Amino acid sequence: MISLNNLAENKNMVVIDQKGVFSVFEHQKDMSVSPQFASVAYFMHEMNVRKRQVLCNLNNSSVKVQAGAMQWTAGRVDSETGVKGVGDFFGKALKGAVTKESTVKPIYQGSGFLMLEPTYRYIILEDIGNWGSGIVLDDGLFLACDASLSDNVVARSNVSSALLGGEGLFNLSLSGQGIAVLESPVPREELIEIEVQDDIVKIDGNMAIAWSASLQFTVEKSSKTLMGSAVNGEGFVNVYRGTGKILLAPTLNPGTSMSDTHGPKDSNTTSSKGIVSSVMKSALDL
Repeated sequence: MISLNNLAENKNMVVIDQKGVFSVFEHQKDMSVSPQFASVAYFMHEMNVRKRQVLCNLNNSSVKVQAGAMQWTAGRVDSETGVKGVGDFFGKALKGAVTKESTVKPIYQGSGFLMLEPTYRYIILEDIGNWGSGIVLDDGLFLACDASLSDNVVARSNVSSALLGGEGLFNLSLSGQGIAVLESPVPREELIEIEVQDDIVKIDGNMAIAWSASLQFTVEKSSKTLMGSAVNGEGFVNVYRGTGKILLAPTLNPGTSMSDTHGPKDSNTTSSKGIVSSVMKSALDL
């Protein structure tokens, strides 16, 4: 039997969200600060820059996490890679290379506790069942999820979406019934949720951090002509068509992938580049 003392009752560790097996703890202050960094820690606290951690309370259940995200486990908790042979490994390595996620996402199962590493990013617990056919995530958002969820790679509907939208050719998509843990550059309270019903949404820059898998994503001229796009100063915009939802970050937070000029940055880390080298590196690091 496992008991966790000085956690739930710790005044400096506050549970700010809970869904399914996942609980999000927020450190109210950094209690172990050296004198020379005290002023920095003070202003970080005032600006809501705080450490956050996710505790998974497993009760004969299983979760899938980013590789290296585990901080500690307690109880009868076992892990497995989920890799079924060499072919499956290279398939997962290819998937990781094009989505900027870890090649292998370990599965932890059993009865006990799993604590994930602290992060300064904001943690969002999202019920994937509310997204219909699934949710498409911006690169680097995935942290963990119920193992029952399916994770797949989805490709852009046209090459222009990758070359002009700063989003890459591929993204990770989650579908099924369960909870996903996302590392967001902005808090959930700041995200604008746009519901689309057989309509169109156009966004100047890659400010959408997640959207329904049912939406068609393209990159198009902001005006009907190239001259019009140049004159209005917007150039190309990300366009989402169909029926579904979009999570939109309304501010140019440095934590997002937006550039300082309010537009898509030059993506020199496009997901479609360096796939073979990424796969080989994954094999050597295994």
